[in-house]
Amino acid sequence: MVHALQPVVRQSLLLSNVPEAALERIMAHARLRTMDRGATVFLQGETATAIYIVAEGWVKLYRIAPNGAEAVVGVFTRGDSFGEAVAFKSDPYPVSAECATDCTLVRIEADVIVRLIREEPELAVSLLSATFLHLHRLVSQIEQLKAQTGAQRVAEFLLDLASCAEGACEVVLPYDKVLIAGRLGMKPESLSRAFAKLRDQGVRIRQNVAVIDDIAVLRDYADEDPAMAWTKA
Repeated sequence: MVHALQPVVRQSLLLSNVPEAALERIMAHARLRTMDRGATVFLQGETATAIYIVAEGWVKLYRIAPNGAEAVVGVFTRGDSFGEAVAFKSDPYPVSAECATDCTLVRIEADVIVRLIREEPELAVSLLSATFLHLHRLVSQIEQLKAQTGAQRVAEFLLDLASCAEGACEVVLPYDKVLIAGRLGMKPESLSRAFAKLRDQGVRIRQNVAVIDDIAVLRDYADEDPAMAWTKA
């Protein structure tokens, strides 16, 4: 059954450029984990021995601050990988991971990949390119936080989830609004205000569904110069 998910694994940044023969060997040692919403994947401080790729569902990574507050570090969905940076060195996980929805995860033991790298050093080049792509994604996230208004970040989030390229579209919000706020670097009350501001861009929220009148209008708003967007916010 794990091999049936090989196309999903191939989507991941970590393994997207790995040669087919090497991927076959990795998948031979992979295991599926089916987990319920709220289940713990791993805890902050545990020794990292495995890499995870999301086959279905959403996983959140978070840290608990000294004051007890939860800080969401990232949210991952189908095709995303997490845990690799520390697993390759057997370091402690710097964050905890929890299923934000019911999930199917592909678990790959880190030592399987490390052994392959020792046998086939050119495999390291593929993994280094994946590290660069991860860094590029982090830079993009920081850019969003610095260069977009809260309402623009929410618009971008909805566009990423939308299955329509143009016209009207409905987007099912994949997890609760508190987690969405955490992923976008906002407080829950700021998220509510951002959704309210998007009404002028043709977005209405009905329980866990965002109804978008026109994808093009929302995309123009998300791409707009922040100075202009602030005047509308």
